[in-house]
Amino acid sequence: MQKVLGLGNALVDILIRLEDDKLLEEFSLPKGSMQLTGPETAHKIMNKAKGLETTISSGGSAANTINGLARLGIPTGYIGAICKDKYGGYFQSGLEEFKTKTYFNYRETGTGIATALITPDSERTFATYLGAALELDASMIKEEQFMGYAYLHFEGYLVPNHELVEKALLMAHKNGVKTSIDMASYNIVEENIDFLKKIIKEHVDIVFANEDEAKALTGKEPEDALNEIARMCEIAVVKIGKEGSLIKQGEYFSKTGVIDVHSVDTTGAGDLYAAGFLYGLIHKLPLGECGRIASILSGKVIEVIGSKMNDKCWNEIKEMISH
Repeated sequence: MQKVLGLGNALVDILIRLEDDKLLEEFSLPKGSMQLTGPETAHKIMNKAKGLETTISSGGSAANTINGLARLGIPTGYIGAICKDKYGGYFQSGLEEFKTKTYFNYRETGTGIATALITPDSERTFATYLGAALELDASMIKEEQFMGYAYLHFEGYLVPNHELVEKALLMAHKNGVKTSIDMASYNIVEENIDFLKKIIKEHVDIVFANEDEAKALTGKEPEDALNEIARMCEIAVVKIGKEGSLIKQGEYFSKTGVIDVHSVDTTGAGDLYAAGFLYGLIHKLPLGECGRIASILSGKVIEVIGSKMNDKCWNEIKEMISH
């Protein structure tokens, strides 16, 4: 079976359910965005959130996608940087539990932490201390890491590190590995728009974006944005929330709906969508079916807090996919 390699920021998610938007306003965090913070700000946010419902989960966008694929039986690997501290051990064991082969670079800086602030409307806003993940650089990307893989999936959060991303993409294509990117955050798209357009046109095969990210990249509304992105790469996907997703490859177009769920927390929805879509591609399914499987995974994960689902959820997902 084809294998998928992930490349991303190795982070542990600390998920905090807020009662209102006041904490976001206090720390000038735009709702729905990902903002980088230092350890001091991360500590202040944690102090302010004392007494609120908090959950710890291994996270990181690409790692969530890889974990989803591994739970569905796809052979996977992951490249990242962590510290040999308690959070690093938690992150590593979370991947290796489901047989993901890890290519970790161990750093002295503490393992990164993403504080996900979940507002009552289920939207999540990230204040992220990258820690060791920030030290992942191009020198740590080795050709042998790509051998035997069919896909490289990487997260848009890495895009500010141009040298790292370019080297990984060049190495992937040198070894016949298809590449996919999840845009990850509209503000990162806005800040790196020229670089993103360049690498998508030259090196990326599959693009996943939500409507905000697609608009940031193209300046257009979802369907027009989809058409523009599809001219840059092989397969373009624009996710439009409760309306589902739009998929285009060449002249082929599909719109896929969502499954009926009770949304609790949108953390991981995009990551698990990518996992479901890549699962469909690996099984050589039509793009519309890839989108439907992706919708199952993204729908089920928003019914739980965080990006990890228990065995019962995964059994339900596998049953839904089989039908």
